[in-house]
Amino acid sequence: MSKVKIIEVGPRDGLQNESKKLTNIQKYNLIKRLEKSNIKNIEVGAFVSPKWVPQMKGSAELINKLYKNKKTKTTYSALVPNEIGMLNALKTPIKNIAIFAASSEKFSKKNINCSINESFKRFKKVMDLSSKNKIKVRGYLSTAFGCPYEGSVSHAKVATLTKKLLAIGVYEVAISDTIGIATPKDVELLLKRLKKSKVDISKIALHMHNTKGVALANVLEGYKQGVRVFDTSIAGLGGCPYAKGASGNLATEDLVYMFNGMKVKTDIDLKSLVSTKNWIEKSCKIKTRSHH
Repeated sequence: MSKVKIIEVGPRDGLQNESKKLTNIQKYNLIKRLEKSNIKNIEVGAFVSPKWVPQMKGSAELINKLYKNKKTKTTYSALVPNEIGMLNALKTPIKNIAIFAASSEKFSKKNINCSINESFKRFKKVMDLSSKNKIKVRGYLSTAFGCPYEGSVSHAKVATLTKKLLAIGVYEVAISDTIGIATPKDVELLLKRLKKSKVDISKIALHMHNTKGVALANVLEGYKQGVRVFDTSIAGLGGCPYAKGASGNLATEDLVYMFNGMKVKTDIDLKSLVSTKNWIEKSCKIKTRSHH
C-alpha cells in the first residue's frame, strides 16, 4: 500500500487568517485533538511580529507548554521569517522551523517587506543559526501558480527558486498555490518542469488552497506525478492575509477521506478529525469550509 505524509498547518496557516482570534488555551486544545487523530506533523505557531499577524501572538508560550506536556512523537514546527524570529524560536524547544519565499517580487514585498534576493540574504542568517542548533528547516515557496499582484508566474522561475531553497539547506520545499487558482494541468506542467530541472520530487510538497474548489484534484495530480507530502488545514481554515480573495487551505479531513478511498495510507483517524472540525465550529465559533 502506498503512503503519504500530511503536514497539518491549521494551527498556524489556518488560524492566522481567521478574523476570530483564539486564545492559547483554545490553540493548545486544538493541537492536542489533532494529535489524538494520529497526525504526526503539526505547524503550531509563528515567530512573527504580533503587529502584523496578531493571531500568532503567544506562539513561544504555546510551544513551551506543548513540549512540557508532550507525550507523543508528533513533530511540531513553527514559521520563522528572519533572524529576530529565529532568535526567539531558539528560546523554545522547537526543532523544526519553516522559512518562506515568494515566486513574485510584489508578493514578496507585501508579505515579508523585501525583495526575493533580500529574502535569501535573510535566510542565510536563519540557516546558520539553525545549523548551529541542529534545527531542521523547511521552505515554503508561495505564489508558485500565480500572484494576486503580478498575475502568472513562470515555471522556470519557480524551478530556479526551488533549487535555490534546496541549495541553502532546506530539507523540503512546499510549492504553494497561495491564491488557489491552479488546475491539475498547471500542477502537472509545473512538476514536470521541476523534474526536467533535476529537482528531486521526494523533496517537494504541495500546499494547495481551495479558492476555486479544485485543491483535491490538484493534490491527486501531484500524487500521480510522485509527490507524497501534502499540507492541509483542519476544517479548511485559513487563507492568506496578503492575498485578497484567497480562501482557506484544503481541509485535512477531505484529503484523508480521498486517500482512504484510494487505499493510500495516511495513518490518520478520519472520525477523530471530523469530531475536531465539529469542535472548532461549536467551541471556537469559527465557520469551517470542510465537506464533512
